[in-house]
Amino acid sequence: MIQQEKITGKDLLKLGWQPCPAFGIALSIAEELLRDNIDRTEILIQLKYVYETPHDYTDNPLYSMLAQTIIEHNVKKTEPSPIRDSPVPYRVWGDYFEQETLRQLENAVHLPISRRAALMPDGHPGYGLPIGGVLATENAVIPYGVGMDIACRVRLSIFNESPQILNAQRERFKKALIYNTRFGLGKRNGEWNVGNRREHEVLDDPRWNEIPILRKLHDKAIKQLGTSGTSNHFAEWAELDVLEDYPDLGLKAGELRLCFVTHSGSRGMGAQIAQRFTDIAKSVHPDLPPAYKQLSWLDLDTDDGMSYWTAMNLAGDFASACHQLIHKTVITATGLKVASFVENHHNFAWEEEYDGKRWIIHRKGATPAATGELGVIPGTMADKGYVVIGLGNQESLNSSSHGAGRPRSRTASKNIITRNQRDEYLKRQGVELLNPDAGVDEAPQAYKNPAKVMAQQADLVRTIATFMPRIVMMSSDDKFGKRKRRRRGKRRKKR
Repeated sequence: MIQQEKITGKDLLKLGWQPCPAFGIALSIAEELLRDNIDRTEILIQLKYVYETPHDYTDNPLYSMLAQTIIEHNVKKTEPSPIRDSPVPYRVWGDYFEQETLRQLENAVHLPISRRAALMPDGHPGYGLPIGGVLATENAVIPYGVGMDIACRVRLSIFNESPQILNAQRERFKKALIYNTRFGLGKRNGEWNVGNRREHEVLDDPRWNEIPILRKLHDKAIKQLGTSGTSNHFAEWAELDVLEDYPDLGLKAGELRLCFVTHSGSRGMGAQIAQRFTDIAKSVHPDLPPAYKQLSWLDLDTDDGMSYWTAMNLAGDFASACHQLIHKTVITATGLKVASFVENHHNFAWEEEYDGKRWIIHRKGATPAATGELGVIPGTMADKGYVVIGLGNQESLNSSSHGAGRPRSRTASKNIITRNQRDEYLKRQGVELLNPDAGVDEAPQAYKNPAKVMAQQADLVRTIATFMPRIVMMSSDDKFGKRKRRRRGKRRKKR
């Protein structure tokens, strides 16, 4: 008996088949027939007939399941598109957005699950929902509507000391940052020049054992606890300028206070949760048009939807724990005591009530700004940031920007901004960057004007204080850093 060549998906495509759920059934039948020594060519001809006229085979003992699956797929193909004919209500704050930003928002407001949306003035392109995008959905969550860095947040600790202490004891505050922070890919808990591995009760949370992906990510969380991410994540000593009295934070108008500010998220944990559940959501909605695939959603009355919700919330608690530890260790190194603090997050989904209905509010790169809610909106590494109070604007779904935002892509910024231009700006502003290898795509010139962004959302938040960076630590540009290290190595060899 001559062994015949296996029939594959490529063979079915050559017959005119289109990729569909029936592929696997067809290949299983083909494999069975080959084992029975049925001629390969005859099998392919028969499969072609079944695909082209499946109704003729619904009663065939061998091909009935295959025929029915093909019929169901063909019916599904002719069903109306799930995309809305007209958008849900939405409003845009700001101007000069990249066209891709507006296209992503337009896609979001045409989803069948969408109920309302808004775009903040710091908006720029993201995956699925744009950065600065706010989207209300009903009984559904969009993993890419939350984002890759789940629950990224800003924490600001305020001290009774004057910022003049930075000039008087500059080395002390620089060393506190250098020795107690770690930024970027591969940075691990325990890589500290001083101190031991960091611990936090979040690692003992029972939710780690509820979902397979969380069990898998627990070890990664242990390794990354208390570290910071790449990109625009930072830790900085800053000068807080109080504009109005705010007793809850112990602030009085006219004061200048020292503060410590960090921006980071859930590290590798958040990214893997986002990717895993986006893949699941895409498989649930195979008929979404290509332009909408990244907006695939999970219903919250399904196991997958609730699993994502659990994972997202745990990622938020983990991100907060990282900030707590960074602040604790850096501040302890200086010998100071925190008088008060503010913390808020973005890249998250909240269940909130609007118009008497419970909606899921996605804020991707947008800050909660309900009436009286405190928030922190950073500027750039050399421009003022803002401590704000929310004004509860319903049209923005109680939201504001989370930062200054980008007028162009990172690549475009790298092509037009030099390190000298960045460093000259830092010098003029009186800012010291502790790692000059930081990428120019994080230079102040790579961002929109923070003051203008704030002016464009004056109906969303009120500023009660500003903070000006003075000593900044953030992730280095890996490529630049490697080139620099290689050059140093060559010089050593020559010596």
